[in-house]
Parts: sequence; structure tokens; C-alpha cells
Amino acid sequence: MIKMQVIGRLGKDCVVNTVNGKNVINFTVAHSEKYKDSQGNLQEKTIWVDCAYWTDRTAVAQYLTKGTQVFTEGQPEARSFQRNDGTPGASLSLRVREVQLLGSRSDSSGGSYQPSASAATSPSSSIPSANEITEPVDDLPF
Repeated sequence: MIKMQVIGRLGKDCVVNTVNGKNVINFTVAHSEKYKDSQGNLQEKTIWVDCAYWTDRTAVAQYLTKGTQVFTEGQPEARSFQRNDGTPGASLSLRVREVQLLGSRSDSSGGSYQPSASAATSPSSSIPSANEITEPVDDLPF
């Protein structure tokens, strides 16, 4: 089995369908990477992954909205096709086994913890600074 993991943002709200009596949540995840080309110019490449999550747990669908950052894992499938103008095209799809919500576009911290400025500079903080530690460094408890 081939397994693929994708972290990215949803390009649009998900769609819940019923196919042959089974529920499927369809959504598209965009993953962008920045790199420098051979001339040293900064470039950005975005890969779109069409996802199909076959599940009875459709309650997660209300959170799968445009801009939400997700982690998805599942089995990849590459498809080739011919466009209307006759040129060949390809798409990448994922049969999702697991999806985790990482944050929404409105989250300023992007899902990571950032202490407030008042907590970091508070003199009454119970965490000692490096200069206040008096225990010997080589006295390990194990």
C-alpha cells in the first residue's frame, strides 16, 4: 500500500454526498511550496489534491470550510485526462483514511501556541531564567 500525507488549506467548502448508500465528504487541499529557481528568483508552486473521505462521521463536514488548514492521510491516486483543447492533463486525488483540523484562516497563530507578551515579561513568572538556575548541570535525575 502507498500512503500519502498532505498538510494544506481547503480551496473551497467541502461537499457531502451519498453514493450507493455510503457517505463521502469531498474537498480539495492546496499545498504551496516556495523555492528559488536557477536564476535565484523566488518562485511558488501550488499542488491541488482532490480528497474523498468515505465515512459515516459526517459531523466534521461543518468544519471543512474554505481556508481551513488540515492534515490528511490516505491512499493516493493519479489520473490522466485530455482537456477540451486536446492537451493532456493530470490530477492527484486522495482516498482519505484520516483527517485532522489544524486551524482556520482566521487563526492568527496558525494553530501553534504563542505565549502572550505580558506572560513572557511578567516578573512574577514561576519559570526561572537561565541565570537563576543554581543546580549543577551534570546532575541528571536518571
